Amino acid sequence: MIKHLTHFLDMDEELCQLDNARYVLLPVPYDGTSTFVKGADKGPQAILDASDSLELYDVQYQMEACNAGIYTDDYVYDLSTPEAMVDAVRQRVDHFLGMGKQVALLGGEHSVSVGAIQSMSAHHKDLTVLQIDAHADMRDEYHDSPYNHACVMRRALDYARVVQVGIRNVCTEEMHNLTPENIFYAHDIHDHEHWMSQAVDRLTDNVYVTFDLDGLDPAVLPATGTPLPGGLQWYPTLRFLDMVFKQRNVVGFDVVELCPQSDSKVSDVLAATLVYKMINMKETALRNVR
Repeated sequence: MIKHLTHFLDMDEELCQLDNARYVLLPVPYDGTSTFVKGADKGPQAILDASDSLELYDVQYQMEACNAGIYTDDYVYDLSTPEAMVDAVRQRVDHFLGMGKQVALLGGEHSVSVGAIQSMSAHHKDLTVLQIDAHADMRDEYHDSPYNHACVMRRALDYARVVQVGIRNVCTEEMHNLTPENIFYAHDIHDHEHWMSQAVDRLTDNVYVTFDLDGLDPAVLPATGTPLPGGLQWYPTLRFLDMVFKQRNVVGFDVVELCPQSDSKVSDVLAATLVYKMINMKETALRNVR
């Protein structure tokens, strides 16, 4: 029987304490605006539970990044409306950035990213939001809400440059919000890796990574709310992220849109692994600076 964890990874209790932690994870169990498969509100707990299966040592980076401390925040958000949720997340991210923490979100649908992007842009000038996603999410509004999950990158444009990777679904009304040189369509990049350095070149020094799990191919990760064929593969995606973390200052990230399936934990484990991989990437970058 899977035990429900209140913190990320099965690690020493002292490493889970806020005072001892360099990293803070904010679970945001919100699924108020999704329009196809529901269940993203169960994603944060599924990621925490799946993290119990991970080894603390990362063989690729040859370290236990958890030794820097990873605190998992409580669910303390007003989720009554999209606007209330965005503001609550922004305030919480502001709080932890003010403490000097490295902050990451566990979604939840993609709209949870908006508040984090607002906060990150206030704390870090010249910010780029790097979006890994199947969908452009550039609608001005959707279902009468500017904070719908289909509008998150349009909201991000109000605060930062946006670079988009893995996109394979765009509606006509979004086209005027796209910047052609900043979008890397899945059909253009699937058979080579030359695009990676080009995408990094489009990033400013400070980068926030928002990783919608439907950016991956559904053969790799099926448990998401709006899966689409033709997505990114695991190792090329990690190589790209590694390049980003090495060459830019990643100031925060989120992993969103996990919709857990009752009969399989494969996607949950992948999402938890991705979160820990990015923590290891950031910890490696910090060590190389010191």
